[in-house]
Amino acid sequence: MSLRFEAGLARELAPGDSVAVSGVCLSAVDPSERGFTADLSPETVARSSLGSLREGDAVNLELPLRPSDRFGGHIVQGHVDGVGAVEQVSDQGGSREVRLSAPPGLLRYVVEKGSVTVDGVSLTVASVDGDGFAVSLIPETLARTTLGTAGPGRPVNLEVDVIAKHVEKLLRP
Repeated sequence: MSLRFEAGLARELAPGDSVAVSGVCLSAVDPSERGFTADLSPETVARSSLGSLREGDAVNLELPLRPSDRFGGHIVQGHVDGVGAVEQVSDQGGSREVRLSAPPGLLRYVVEKGSVTVDGVSLTVASVDGDGFAVSLIPETLARTTLGTAGPGRPVNLEVDVIAKHVEKLLRP
């Protein structure tokens, strides 16, 4: 499967460069001034929500971190672990709390006040239980990402903390 994205940041891409599309690390194919194409493997389609995109759908785009850049947030690789869904959205003044479902196998890596990536956006977990978790979105996040228009039922790409996964593997007997 191939997808074409129209975006100004494509001017910064060379063929083969990485770019995160709603949290999924893809390789740019045929970048131009106006956009780029990306090929999706069957694994990418199975593990992410990108296969359900339709023409005109908005996505979050982000270029990779350069070694000289400031590191603010947590390690986000663009290696999506699974798909969750928006369950509930509640306004809290200028902010918004979003409750998300997540596959049980991923929830063990989600901890209150820890980090999680939702559609490529690094967020702090506000609360977590056996069925899912909640995040609080500030006005800046609402304005600059697709999470500002997310409503119940919308699928989202989830990436959990890679350090937690490595620690778990190292501690396994």
